[in-house]
Amino acid sequence: MTDDNLTRFARSELEAAGWFKPDSSYDGMLGPATMRLMEVFAAEGHSGMSAAIALALFSKVAAFEPLHPLTGADDEWNEVDTGVFQNRRCSHVFKDSEGPYDIEGRIFREPSGACYTSHESRVPVTFPYSPKREYVDVEASRG
Repeated sequence: MTDDNLTRFARSELEAAGWFKPDSSYDGMLGPATMRLMEVFAAEGHSGMSAAIALALFSKVAAFEPLHPLTGADDEWNEVDTGVFQNRRCSHVFKDSEGPYDIEGRIFREPSGACYTSHESRVPVTFPYSPKREYVDVEASRG
């Protein structure tokens, strides 16, 4: 186990937030999982700029987001229904007879911070395309 300032800080923060407790989310598994990732990251010896770049790269690929623009080339698509194609590199980009679109192009955000998508989240795409999300503040939904 790496014992440096970064891993000590991470452990302290995770403990203070209760992430190691058996009754936390996912039965306390996320605290130890995060620490394993932190130990690998700390062992890489990054500093300043390289740490920021590595974090940005990891964050994107771990979230299944592309690192460079989608091209729209034929080999980027899987047919998921008759005439409906899903992008292999970005699962929220589709195309059909009306053209390509991103089903997460518009995210609706309530005052509480809760976010959701709907049929109104769909935005047209032009290639090359780097996925982006527009956050639209809305009134609280009634429930």
